Amino acid sequence: MKVALLNGSVYGTAEDIARQVKARLSAAGHEVWHQPNADLASLEAFAPEALLAITSTTGMGELPANLESLYFQLRDRLPPWSGRPGAVLALGDSSYGDTYCGGGELMQELFAELGLRELLPMLRIDASETVTPDEDAERWVAEVIAALG
Repeated sequence: MKVALLNGSVYGTAEDIARQVKARLSAAGHEVWHQPNADLASLEAFAPEALLAITSTTGMGELPANLESLYFQLRDRLPPWSGRPGAVLALGDSSYGDTYCGGGELMQELFAELGLRELLPMLRIDASETVTPDEDAERWVAEVIAALG
């Protein structure tokens, strides 16, 4: 399956997890597209059959700068991807209250607008509770691979 891995990262943690997910998906036989500063044209050229988003949150619950442009392009165009599977992994810090994992929530809302079928519930990884987010993502990655078949 052709899987697009959308990634928003501020300090590199979300990108590290995305590289881990890409390696695991590739090892499971999937063709994976991952370009941290991508645009819609390159994503559409890949013609994804599934979309995953791994993103941190910045500012007041916003997406990191490297994902923001693609997010707005997708939201403005809404490519005809209805029914394709999608899943979101969000990194955040619950000490920020209402903006906790806001970047992930934005991606989850966008995936719903695109008509993607939620493969798994959004995984939230809380920086206030863990120092090993890559390890915390392992089970989610395994479940994504199993769900994609």
